[in-house]
Amino acid sequence: MSFQWDDKEPIYLQLKDQIRNMILVGDLKENEALPSVRQVAADYKLNPITVSKAWQYLVEEELVEKKRGLGMFVKEHAREQLLASDQERFMTVEWPQIKTRINDLKLDVEILIKSLQNVAGDK
Repeated sequence: MSFQWDDKEPIYLQLKDQIRNMILVGDLKENEALPSVRQVAADYKLNPITVSKAWQYLVEEELVEKKRGLGMFVKEHAREQLLASDQERFMTVEWPQIKTRINDLKLDVEILIKSLQNVAGDK
């Protein structure tokens, strides 16, 4: 894991989001162990309480679970859950903001469509 910390947001939230993204893109798979709190704290020179707080948020989001004596593990179906919730957020929150910005900037829809086709072709 490698992180660029942003001073505008608490580190524990940034760390939580990094782990969420690793689950979403498949870098962390179902039933795979998260790095230990101590290991992450040592590797990134963080207070273990900061890392624990991030891990707790992931537990509350039901993406990871604590297995007593073994550590924290990605839950079954965590990726699908994240994909569904992030798609919902994109369509209900982010996309309307993007549409407003497109209209405000009077962007040519045909150019945007071609740009989207290029993105889809890159996959």
